[in-house]
Amino acid sequence: MQRKFLLNLALVLVLNLLVKPFYIFGIDAEVQVRAGTAAYGGYAALLSLTFLLNILLDLGITNWNTRNIAQHTHLMRKHLSGIVGARTLLAMLYAVAIFLVAWVLGYRGGQLRLLGILVLNQVLVATILYLRSNIAGSQRFAQDSLMSVLDRVLLIAICAWLLWGRDHAGPFPIEWFAWAQTAAYGATTLVALALVVRHAGGLRPRWDTAFTFSVLRQSFPYALLVLLMSFYYRTDSVMLDRMLPDGDLHAGIYAQGFRFFEALNMLGFLLAGLLLPMYSRMLKQGEDVAPLTGLALRLVLAGSLAVAVFGSFCAKEVMDLRYHEHTDLSAPAFALLAWCFVGVCLSYIFGTLLTAAGDLRALNILAAGGMVLNIGLNLWLIPRSQAHGAALASLITQSAMALAQMVVAVRRHRLRTALGGLRGGAAYVILLLGLAWWLRHAGTPFPAMAALMAAGSLAAMAATGLLPFGQLRALGRLRRDA
Repeated sequence: MQRKFLLNLALVLVLNLLVKPFYIFGIDAEVQVRAGTAAYGGYAALLSLTFLLNILLDLGITNWNTRNIAQHTHLMRKHLSGIVGARTLLAMLYAVAIFLVAWVLGYRGGQLRLLGILVLNQVLVATILYLRSNIAGSQRFAQDSLMSVLDRVLLIAICAWLLWGRDHAGPFPIEWFAWAQTAAYGATTLVALALVVRHAGGLRPRWDTAFTFSVLRQSFPYALLVLLMSFYYRTDSVMLDRMLPDGDLHAGIYAQGFRFFEALNMLGFLLAGLLLPMYSRMLKQGEDVAPLTGLALRLVLAGSLAVAVFGSFCAKEVMDLRYHEHTDLSAPAFALLAWCFVGVCLSYIFGTLLTAAGDLRALNILAAGGMVLNIGLNLWLIPRSQAHGAALASLITQSAMALAQMVVAVRRHRLRTALGGLRGGAAYVILLLGLAWWLRHAGTPFPAMAALMAAGSLAAMAATGLLPFGQLRALGRLRRDA
């Protein structure tokens, strides 16, 4: 299983690193520049609002389905046919709820029109994720990896023409960006549906009340977990927008740093998407998950700690690479979000294991605490420190959640042997901090510092035993012998 994990992780990382960074920094960031920080900030706040109630689109069905199909692949056709009708009703419920909340929060006119496009996009995204859960659950990881980048490839093509291919370059209305997403998501939905129907052996949509309520009852704990996590992960932009007099501007400033964090978080999300079906099948078959968890932990620490150290020491230079306005304000927020990335990645390992094992009660209790903590911190910090305060609230919340999930997972799944990477991680981060401090105080130019930090990270991985070079060499031999 460790060999399969490494092979598929390499594939999904290569595909996504080729596509998504260009989308985030080439397309998404350029849209913010062309549309303006305030206009993009309003869009970002509305997008965050659609995420807050996103759970109504799914009610935990996707995570439940991934685990269930991984353990009972032969049931794919039955579940697919029965769930299609239920998801249609959930989409309508979601749309009504979003517009009611937006009206209460004071959104009007053009904001509601833009929100309508974003609601449609969220419906399409949720549909894609559900369809991909069938592909990943049936262990077809290569196809799932390709589907994970298809929407972004299409969106890059559409937006590249809108931004640079038109004869008369002019203002870029933010609505164009939203409609481009609709086209890309719609096409990806059709491709994913065709793949799943082929694997399932056909599709006969039906409404079965008993089946629907049975699925919703089983998926409800997953739904509650996603809802609570969405609140402590996505409230920042909405609270910045609503709490401050010039909230759309501050939401846009926060979006500059958050965009880099989200690009990094993409890697952690892909890791979780790979681990969930693997953990689910291993637990079903009674296999020991400690070796896989230990391998994932070492890989995550090796990458996330290097990013955190470099991002915190070079935050201003990183922001200046892409933006020309407000970087003095967004850089401190990004410096904190870079460390937040470490906590999120740890949650993707241990939280995913608890999800695969069905330990939803513990996860929901932790997530509820995280939501209360994050909202309370934002209420206190945002009026005092704006975007920097929102980033600090995220760092505290994500760190606390990662630690709590790790403790619960270790106790319930006998993972003490998997935590050996933590000792190496502690030595590793000390070495990196010392190197970054020395390079910064020596006045090293940014490009040279980036290169030296990369080289130093590899050397520190080898010195601390954090990166499993032996396993990677063994994997290479297996590939040659195969």
